[in-house]
Amino acid sequence: LPEFAAVRHAVPMLSIKTETDTGPSGAIHFDIRVRRALGLGEDAPALEYAAELKFDGLAISLRYEAGILARAATRGDGETGEDVTQNVRTIHRIPLRLRGAAIPELLEVRGEVFMSRPDFEHYNARQRERNKPALVNPRNGAAGSIRQLDPKISAERPLSFYAYGLGEVSGWPLPDSHGGVLDALEKFGIPVCEHRTVTLGADGLVAFHARILALRDALPFDIDGVVYKVNDLAQAASLGFVSRAPRFAIAHKFPAEEMITEVLG
Repeated sequence: LPEFAAVRHAVPMLSIKTETDTGPSGAIHFDIRVRRALGLGEDAPALEYAAELKFDGLAISLRYEAGILARAATRGDGETGEDVTQNVRTIHRIPLRLRGAAIPELLEVRGEVFMSRPDFEHYNARQRERNKPALVNPRNGAAGSIRQLDPKISAERPLSFYAYGLGEVSGWPLPDSHGGVLDALEKFGIPVCEHRTVTLGADGLVAFHARILALRDALPFDIDGVVYKVNDLAQAASLGFVSRAPRFAIAHKFPAEEMITEVLG
C-alpha cells in the first residue's frame, strides 16, 4: 500500500525450504544433506542442531537502535518490506526498550507476529456482541492487524510475538550458536518460545518432531511444523545458500490436519 513507506532490509528476510516428507525420514535426510555439505564422514560426531516451532503468522523485523525500538517492517518480498512501526508499537509483548546493561548499538530481531487461538476466539465473541465482523482465522487476523492504516484498530487486536533470529547487528559480541542467540534475546526482554531445544544428530531431530507433533493440539497457537537449524553459526555460514534459501535450515512440516465434513445442501 502507498500509505506504508518501503523499507529495504540490510540483511534479506529469506524463506527457508520446506521438507514435505512429514515422517521421521524428513529429518534424517536433512541431517544427511548437511553432513555431506560439511564434508563429514560417517565416523564424525553427530552434528548439533537447534530445533524450534514453525509459527503460522506474519514475519516481522524489529530494528532496535541503542536499545530503543526504532522501526518495524514486514518481510515483503524478502528484500523490501513495509514500515509498520506504529502498528507494532501497540503489541504489548514487543518491548519498546531492551533491558540489560550490554545493549547492542544496533540489533535487528526477526520473528513472527501471531494471534493465539484463545485470544482469537475471545476477540470474535466480542465482535459478534457488537454486531461487527469477526476475523476468519488467527493467521489472517494477525496479518490484517499489522497492515491496518489506523493504529487504534491494531491496538484492539490481541497480538503476540516470538523471535526466531537476527538481521543486521553491530556493537554486540554475537554468540557462537543459534541457541545462544535466542537465549541472549530472551535476556534482552524479547519473547522467545519455550518450546525449543538444542539436540544432536538425526535422532534428536526425529524425537523433537514427534514430541511437538504430540503436543500440537495442546498449544494455544497454530503451528504447521518445526524448524531445524545447524546450531554452530560458523558451520551454518559455511553452508551458504541455494536458490536464495539457507542450506543450514529447513522447515519440517506436520501431516495435514483432517476433519470430516457433512454436506447439508
